[in-house]
Amino acid sequence: MAIVEVTELSKRYGKQVVLDRVSFSVEEGEVFGILGPNGAGKTTAVECVEGLRRPDSGTVRVLGLDPVGQGAELREHIGVQLQHTQLPENIKVWEALDLYASFYARPRDWRELLERWGLADKRDARFAKLSGGQKQRLFIALALVGDPRIAFLDELTTGLDPQARRATWELVKRVRAEGVTVVLVSHFMDEVEELCDRVAVFDRGGVVALDSPEGLIDGVDAEYRMSFRFMDGQAPEPGGLLGSLPGVASVSRTGDLVVVAGRGDFATEVTASLAREHVLVRDLRIDKRTLDDAFIALTGRSLQGWPPPPGPSGPAPRTEEPS
Repeated sequence: MAIVEVTELSKRYGKQVVLDRVSFSVEEGEVFGILGPNGAGKTTAVECVEGLRRPDSGTVRVLGLDPVGQGAELREHIGVQLQHTQLPENIKVWEALDLYASFYARPRDWRELLERWGLADKRDARFAKLSGGQKQRLFIALALVGDPRIAFLDELTTGLDPQARRATWELVKRVRAEGVTVVLVSHFMDEVEELCDRVAVFDRGGVVALDSPEGLIDGVDAEYRMSFRFMDGQAPEPGGLLGSLPGVASVSRTGDLVVVAGRGDFATEVTASLAREHVLVRDLRIDKRTLDDAFIALTGRSLQGWPPPPGPSGPAPRTEEPS
């Protein structure tokens, strides 16, 4: 059952069109991803769904409610972790949870959330003293303190080191396991592939595709590669052997290493041809097609490398969406 329905949603700031007739729905119980580069309209779309922004046209229904006209009622049923979230440096963990709980008519017991999200030993710690991963656990706990049916998590792992990112992914899985529908906004391909049941791909203010990550990868004509080495004593000309096979785009050889690039199910054709000719190979490797390949095919450009993934060099630079 769809519990979020967005139809023909449009929003502009002055002459800049941020959302252009965007439509998508979110099913109850799923982790729904919204993927795209900074400036694609992701955050603006989610803020319209949350009732934080008023769309210029189109309709939005969340749990059957209008986020603008029935915002107060809706906020009792949703939890939100915003793209840019901060708390006063000196507020204590328990004080933040107690404060947020006071916003709801029927909140969860924030003491139980302290235990569940691994913050019990940080109960009296001040916000400024928390690590990046601890802050993210606190933000998730704050998004859940109202006992929501839907949690909106916007750019949850930006700026975290790889270990903290992985730990945060496990937290998202736990949120979903508790029966909460999750809408996850991200520009990280690996994050969306790991967590999401379905994903809407945003680019330049529109939804260019909507499917499962696997469906997006399988549904585009993206080129990928396979490589192998001939066994000792075998050295046929790979171009003549493999170059005319269906789906094969190119064949190259450097020493005993052969690299074949192609589309579709070309790897099956290559291995079948080698078997027919009784050619033995070793070190066979087939590169996995990725969501980045699908994004390139859909948009003509790549998200890979912008922003660069977080790591020892620090968080990726940010480009703000219009506010």
